[in-house]
Formats: sequence, C-alpha cells, structure tokens
Amino acid sequence: MFETMSATVLCFGEILLRLSSPGKELLLQSSRLDVHVGGAEANVAVSLSKLGHTAAMASTLPESQLGHACADELRRHGVRTDAIRFVDGRMGLYFLTHGAGHRPAEVLYDRAASAFATAAANAYDWNALLAGCSWLHVSGITPAVSDAAGESAARAMAAARKHGAKISFDCNFRARVWGARASNAPATLCGLCEQADLIFGDERDFAFMLGGTAGAAFERFEHLQFIACTTRERQSADVQQLAGRLQSRRDTYTSRPYALYGIVDRIGAGDAFAAGLLHGLISGFDPQKCVEFATAAAALKHSIPGDFNLGGAADIELVMVEQRTDVRR
Repeated sequence: MFETMSATVLCFGEILLRLSSPGKELLLQSSRLDVHVGGAEANVAVSLSKLGHTAAMASTLPESQLGHACADELRRHGVRTDAIRFVDGRMGLYFLTHGAGHRPAEVLYDRAASAFATAAANAYDWNALLAGCSWLHVSGITPAVSDAAGESAARAMAAARKHGAKISFDCNFRARVWGARASNAPATLCGLCEQADLIFGDERDFAFMLGGTAGAAFERFEHLQFIACTTRERQSADVQQLAGRLQSRRDTYTSRPYALYGIVDRIGAGDAFAAGLLHGLISGFDPQKCVEFATAAAALKHSIPGDFNLGGAADIELVMVEQRTDVRR
C-alpha cells in the first residue's frame, strides 16, 4: 500500500465550463442553460479536498472573468490554485444534454484552441510544482486536447517520478476530443501509462491501447501496482447499477453493486470513484475497503448536480452502510 496519512495531491488538466440544458430538456429546447465548473482533474481535486487532503490544481485559464471565476470556484471548495496560469485566450467549454428514459446523455465539446490547449509544453515548472507532493493525477483527456498538452503531461509525470511522487492516470479516451489525431491515441496513452502506479481503465481501454487485457498492462508497465474501474449496467438513463473493481498484480477485488434510481447527474462519477480510491490508498485502507469506498463515492455523485462530488467521507460512509432515513436530523 501507499501512504498512511493525509497527502498533497497535484492534479493537472484543463478546467472547463459546462453549459447544460435544464432538467431533462434537450439542448436549447428552452432559452436557459445551467452553468457549472468542471473537468476531469478538477473534479478529482475538489473531491480530494472534501475528503481532507491538500489538493492543488495545475492548469492554464484565460485572463478573463470566466477564467478567474473558475479558479474562484475551485478555491471555494478548498483546492489550491497557485499553480494555475492566466494568459490571453479562450475558455474551454462543453455542452451537456442530460439523458432521460431510453435517450442517453450527450456531450458536445467546444474547447479547440483554448488557453489550456495552446499553452507551450514548457509553460509549467514541474520541479517546483511537485515539491512536497505525494501524488500526481493526470488523465488521457489532456493529450487528446493538443500535442503540447500531452507533452506537458509527460513532463509532469517524469518530474513526479524523479521527485518520488506516486502517479495516477485515468485513461479517459474521448474520441470526440482526439478528433483527427485519434490514430495517435494508443501510442500516446501507452507512453503515459508507463509512468503510472495506478491506472483507471477497463478492458476496452487496454484492448484499445495494447490489443490485450489488464494482465498485459501489468506485464507492460513496470511501475503499475493497481488498475481500477467501474462497471455499469443500464436499464435506462435513470435506472442503472454500479460496481467497482480493483486489480493488483496478484488479486482482484470487487465492490458490492449499487442500484441507482432517479439519477440526478452522472457526469463526474468516474472522477468521484478515482478520488475515493486515491483517498483509500493514501489513508492505508486495505484493497477491499478501497474499492468499496470508491464505489460508494461514485454512487453518491449521481445524486449531486454538477461535475463535482461535494460529499465528504461521512456522507460516503453512510452510503456504504445504507443508513436510509427520510431526513437526517
């Protein structure tokens, strides 16, 4: 296992504004859009902060009211923002239509040439930013955004390895973000996985990257200690079942399943799972408890609007023991 205390975790990736249709409406069905701050790594940073860790975000935002509002929102949830750069440029956006019944949710990205995507690969002083950090968290969305962002992620991971920080990497393949560069994705993602101690990915990810299974990943990536993922069964957009899996080089651990009814917002559930698992590993939980806690965190996220899982450890533990009450008083 890893550390047995609170840790400082640095998350690197693009911070986005999410514009979503209200309720279960189609996009632009009415003239209103709900606005939330999000992004895979920012979601993890917020959740880790809520779980009692020192979480910091490294990114680049536009020097504008939008960029500063996003940083302010992260600070409001306890995330350190000293490592966020502000430059001329545009804000990365994504539009979300919530699913309903047999209609799936849909995401439309508008993040090409954003301030983050156009930042030079040498824009970040990783030796300084990683000083004192126990973990670095990165996702595969970052190299999908641009070649420069991918090179920044690779440099961050190399510096983390040099400084003795553990590295978690979420494969997060997004074909719509890679676009015409999708043919480069398997090799690029494999290169980043080579540095990781913990990979969030399922069999589809490893088939895509390696043409094999999770077992092939343990053979290929020398630093890898754990692979984790969620599994989801869908009856509709509103009725689903969620479970988690954690695999080491020797053993596999599976969580109890959670029935999900009346889903409020499933975006960010995978990031809630990632943060929950990091919390468990950092806190010295045994592997079974790690995956149970992480899956409960992901289940809880489905009840919270927006990208962020705002539940703390006590809220997640209540989900784990299923203490169902009409009103907590």
